[in-house]
Amino acid sequence: MSDSLFDPEDDAATPLEAEEREQLIPTYITVRSELNEAEQINIADADRWAFSRKRNVLDAGFLRTLHKRMFGNVWRWAGQYRTTARNIGVDAYRIGTDLAAHIDDVTFWIENETYELDEIVARFHHRLVQIHPFPNGNGRHGRLAADLLAKQLGVERFTWGSKSGADSKTIRDDYVAALRAADEHNIETLKTFVRS
Repeated sequence: MSDSLFDPEDDAATPLEAEEREQLIPTYITVRSELNEAEQINIADADRWAFSRKRNVLDAGFLRTLHKRMFGNVWRWAGQYRTTARNIGVDAYRIGTDLAAHIDDVTFWIENETYELDEIVARFHHRLVQIHPFPNGNGRHGRLAADLLAKQLGVERFTWGSKSGADSKTIRDDYVAALRAADEHNIETLKTFVRS
């Protein structure tokens, strides 16, 4: 396994454009393990901040703020919608409108009890990741946003495969497989995974 900072073969992260890579803030980071550690510290701080009081997760401005809180000590583009194409996600010009429509959908599901709460949160997460609004960190952002929505709805945070006892690579593979199943309109795999 390579510890290269921007390994193009790394399937655990959305590849960044050259201009995006240049916006790395900490100058000491030279290898992937240092980047992962810096991001994880930033995310842990954001998690404490996010759960410190009631938040309205179904607000595009809050979702941008959450991303900035999660990655703002590491990346200058944190909290800003991507402006370039990716191998996943909607076209960049559609991010704002698709996100607004998604928030409207989730609000409708909640108000009309369209699905049970875990399914609403799983669907919220899936579509948020599918839109892929930011240059990177969309899965981690989507998981924290989903956990906040769960709390907002009065249910426990998801476990995201952590109870399975599997190693992190297996958990990630199961997570990606569950998202792909949801892409094919099978939400059950994701619903099972998020509580495993």
